[in-house]
Amino acid sequence: MDKRTLGRTGRTVSVIGLGTWQLGADWGDVSEADARAVLGASVEAGVTFFDTADVYGDGRSERVIGHFLEVEAPGQDITVATKMGRRSEQLPENYVLAHFREWTDRSRENLRTDTLDLVQLHCPPSDVIESDEVYDALDTLVSEGAIAAYGVSVETCDQALAAIARPGVATVQIILNAFRLKPLDEVLPAARAAGVGIIARVPLASGLLSGKYTRETKFAETDHRNYNLDGSAFDVGETFSGVGFETGLAAAAEFAALVPAGLTPAQAALAWVAQIDGVSSVIPGARSISQAQANAAAGSAEPLGLAFNEGVQDIYDRLLREKIHSRW
Repeated sequence: MDKRTLGRTGRTVSVIGLGTWQLGADWGDVSEADARAVLGASVEAGVTFFDTADVYGDGRSERVIGHFLEVEAPGQDITVATKMGRRSEQLPENYVLAHFREWTDRSRENLRTDTLDLVQLHCPPSDVIESDEVYDALDTLVSEGAIAAYGVSVETCDQALAAIARPGVATVQIILNAFRLKPLDEVLPAARAAGVGIIARVPLASGLLSGKYTRETKFAETDHRNYNLDGSAFDVGETFSGVGFETGLAAAAEFAALVPAGLTPAQAALAWVAQIDGVSSVIPGARSISQAQANAAAGSAEPLGLAFNEGVQDIYDRLLREKIHSRW
């Protein structure tokens, strides 16, 4: 497994991490035993970076990770990034030090740790990302020892650039995959120049890039790929990268045709993101041991090469650019 520096945290993490939204909620039911098995398989395969949030299952994901690290994997060098802010109404006035202390205290209890490795603001309004007072409050949490470092998870490239410009921001988390190329234009160069780590989320476009879905695929009522197709629950860009299911299926079929022998479409999609200069870690989710193992294997894939990259760009330009490039 390739390793990278996680931005200004200075920590070294696996280039393929594990996103744990699905271990908390919104992807159908995952039992706690299955969740722990996924964590264990990921660590065994070389994953050293977990990404979670206080809102995933209202803390369930954090609690599962906390139990796993304390009871089942003590002493493992695992970096855990969590997020805060989405359990309250998305108003700038809620992003204040008193709330930050309350939110991080809850996450510290859930994760069974005194100091959180990395806390990210969880896709807050742009006014929050641009607020001096917000960063002053985050700096206070660092000085108090509640958190070791902080970052921002964003929806748009403009938000990412605003966060990167802040000297205390260690990481920016953003949607980056073969169906979402806009971050390559300005965000990745700015992050590299500033030493800010990029955490790439939704790397499989909610599973579309796995090549396993058809028009007949049905998702559970509790799965966001069912209930958030119109963006009624949260930003629609989080579901199928905002390209829509039908368009995504067509693009995924063309992507699969690019995949070299020895890789699955999902592994190629993960490897493509992981091989971008400036990406610290890619955080696919996994609902089973086999998925966790296959995802981790993408971290040691051979370079995909110029023809593959040109193919990805061509699919984006023909099928997706007009639909999504200006939105995020």
